[in-house]
Amino acid sequence: MRSGAKVAIVGGVFVLVAGGLGYGVYDVVLGGDGGGDTETAAASSEVKTGPPGKQEIEETAKGFLAAWASGDAQAAAGLTNNESVAEPVLAGYADDAHVTEAVITPGPAVGTKVPYTVKATVSYEGKTKPWSYSSELAVVRGLTTGKALVDWEPTVIHPELTEGATLRTGESSTAAIEAVDHNGKVLDKETYPSLGPILDSLRKKYGDTTGGSPGIETWIEPADEQLPDTTLLTLAKGKPGKLQTTLDADAQAAAEKAVKQFSGASVVAVRPSTGSIRAVANNPATGFNAAMQGQQAPGSTLKIMTAAMLIEKGITSATSPIECPKDVMYQGNTFHNLDYFSLPDSDTFTTSFARSCNTAFIKKIDDVHDDAALAKEARDVFGIGLDWKTGVVSWDGSVPEESGGVAAAQYIGQGTVQMNALNIASITATARNGTFRQPVIVPQSLDDRPLATASRSLSPNVTRQLNDMMRATASWGTGKAAMASVGGDKGAKTGSAEVDGQGTSNSWFTGFSNDLAAAAVVQSGGHGGDAAGPVVAAVLRAGS
Repeated sequence: MRSGAKVAIVGGVFVLVAGGLGYGVYDVVLGGDGGGDTETAAASSEVKTGPPGKQEIEETAKGFLAAWASGDAQAAAGLTNNESVAEPVLAGYADDAHVTEAVITPGPAVGTKVPYTVKATVSYEGKTKPWSYSSELAVVRGLTTGKALVDWEPTVIHPELTEGATLRTGESSTAAIEAVDHNGKVLDKETYPSLGPILDSLRKKYGDTTGGSPGIETWIEPADEQLPDTTLLTLAKGKPGKLQTTLDADAQAAAEKAVKQFSGASVVAVRPSTGSIRAVANNPATGFNAAMQGQQAPGSTLKIMTAAMLIEKGITSATSPIECPKDVMYQGNTFHNLDYFSLPDSDTFTTSFARSCNTAFIKKIDDVHDDAALAKEARDVFGIGLDWKTGVVSWDGSVPEESGGVAAAQYIGQGTVQMNALNIASITATARNGTFRQPVIVPQSLDDRPLATASRSLSPNVTRQLNDMMRATASWGTGKAAMASVGGDKGAKTGSAEVDGQGTSNSWFTGFSNDLAAAAVVQSGGHGGDAAGPVVAAVLRAGS
């Protein structure tokens, strides 16, 4: 303990007062009966090996949390496996975050992990507010000492703290914003949790230009200065500046609800006529914005782009017959359809598209006579890879120039193609109207930033054929079940993307209804219509 720390035992609870800070009540009961060998790893001269035992885990966690609660950063850090890194972070809890009291209550150990809740008080310049959250620690065997030690991670202090980041309390570095949707309805993190990282980014970028004033807050300051701060607690509100977004509160609410059905789900909705982003949602809702920054193979949803390229080149048309065998060999690589289905040779390209026939697309590769054709189509027509300026950090997709079997895999959205829900929603929006309009989440007029523009549009004839094929998919093809509840002029495309080392494919789905396009992905969700389909349908119903 620090000099002057006092410890009393009252009803099985440590009451610790350190340095006059009043730092902490620590519940020492971690679960279990406390029986067994009374010799701890710290007291034993024997260098132990193997995983720590139950009693070691409980006593190590006990010691660490008690030291932390008492404000003794040095003692707490000494019970971790990375003392030099842990100590300044622990010390910063009082010095930088201005936590003046902390009550840490652990739960029963689950294996090597010990969960706990923190009920703290933050005080700064006469402003005081309670602060509660939960986290966990893990206990491991020290590599050299053999002692049971806390496996140091920044998340031990707070679940959202990252490597090199700092917890701070003070006057916020940028003014708060009041983000509103296109109709003026307020958007906040509590109501729309997926917008958390987006609102933080918008505040960092536009907070000083919206006429607001800073407040007093507790926040996470990331190591990377390009990333936004994450506000955890507001002690005194500043005057927020109003920030107009392109989002739609109803579509956003539907998106938030829809992604909660599936872990690893992301969805984005875009208005084809303007490029306005109407909704963005992720599950989990905090941290990485996978919907706009993810990078993964989109499966057969990319066939929208491939179909556009084949029709533009005159290789096929929506009404032309096309072969769809159960499998096909291309340059030593075998491609097959789901469950090895095949279609009669008299069936049209629309049927192959609506049924998501892989082999129909692969068999047309040699007729293209240009390995780079799909990459050119992606860039020149659909705006993929053109450095989008959405208003927040986003990734604009990638279709690299390839050859041979890798190029063939790209035709069906596999191989080196990398997309996210935003990219596929934009591809659908482009197919809907024939012209790429770069997606935006705040109006361009806010800062006059340059928007990406594609070098050409699809012809009205190609646009009509793509819309007809997507309508077929929604009315009687693989998207029928998911789109049954969606009204208006509607179309869809399903996708299932295989991932190396993953037993179940990722579920992808994209669709449109009138002037709204949406796309979703569900990690390990299986068939596109089964998981991602209902997510897209829910958003289209709310926003179309």
